[in-house]
Amino acid sequence: MKQDEAGWVVRILDQSGASEGDDDVVEEVKGFFDLAHANAFARAYVRDSIERCRVPGAADRDVLQSWFAFGENAEVVDAGEDGWKSSTELDDFVSSPATPMECDWRALDPRRLVSDEELAGPPDEDGQDDDDDEAFVAEVIRRRQNGQQ
Repeated sequence: MKQDEAGWVVRILDQSGASEGDDDVVEEVKGFFDLAHANAFARAYVRDSIERCRVPGAADRDVLQSWFAFGENAEVVDAGEDGWKSSTELDDFVSSPATPMECDWRALDPRRLVSDEELAGPPDEDGQDDDDDEAFVAEVIRRRQNGQQ
């Protein structure tokens, strides 16, 4: 097994053959933390694709034919036998409609994740970090409780 320098990569494949080039690759999603994260994303992505191909009252074989004609597959690049494969769950996906949570690949998309630096925001004007601010506030509260100004 090997992974990209930026983490694991999931390749999205167009089942219809309408994508440019011979490889049917629509896009490659990069930056997964670990193989389990990449596998979960690929699984949810395919599950969602199958649900978009499902129409009310359609037989299982019709859903499957529609997915092969219009859907998108996903594979974890260079994961070998440890990578999730749609072929292992395709029959179950087709025969059992998914819940919204099972299709929520967007929640797993590493492009939507926020880094710790982004969460911290810009530096304070006084040059102190948030830990210093919290210590200062705690000191002010302690002094006021003791009757000091």
